[in-house]
Amino acid sequence: RFHAMNFAAAVDELLDLAQGERCAYAVTANVDHLVRYTKRPELRYLYEQADLVLADGTPLIWASRLLGTPLPERVAGSDLFPALCARAAECDLSVFLFGGAPGTADAAAETMKKRHPQLCVAGTYCPSYGFENDPAECERIVATIRAARPDILFVGLGSPKQEQWIVANKDACGAKLNIGVGISFSFACGHVKRAPCWMQRTGLEWAHRLLQEPHRLWDRRRRRHRDR
Repeated sequence: RFHAMNFAAAVDELLDLAQGERCAYAVTANVDHLVRYTKRPELRYLYEQADLVLADGTPLIWASRLLGTPLPERVAGSDLFPALCARAAECDLSVFLFGGAPGTADAAAETMKKRHPQLCVAGTYCPSYGFENDPAECERIVATIRAARPDILFVGLGSPKQEQWIVANKDACGAKLNIGVGISFSFACGHVKRAPCWMQRTGLEWAHRLLQEPHRLWDRRRRRHRDR
């Protein structure tokens, strides 16, 4: 089930969650997520426990219209990250950037601070590869985020790893809004160039990503085929 709302309404709803009383969790789901939900029942809890499930994929919008249950528009995590940072600066909310490729969380935080000097960046943390298998590192990460006391926690670990981590740790970390944003840190700081707007509108952003990261996205396609 997707929440049918446009981008502006989604940002408003996410800001409300960030100012709420409990640790909320939002997912921006694309076609890869949909295949996973359909073919891997053991991972459905990642979506069923979410407070907000937003459609991050033009093909999902097309499909919803064909099925007679139209979603207003695509709500991409890579667009939500800068938009939420801008609103957080206005609303005096703090943010924490966890994950991303080495150096991108720091660089993205610096970029957002330059755009929005009032933004409070509570911290950043880039874990080592395979950190989830190191209990001491996992405890260190949670303790670091909890001590920073962010209102919004952006998690860029890729899917489903980021969703699994959020569900397992959001209450211990204490952020009021937890949201997986994938490669958004790299986009924000310019380490990876995002597709032109016309490619995003026509559902061709995947092709642009494939040209930039052929090995990683080919592995994703192979996993999706295996899950079928």
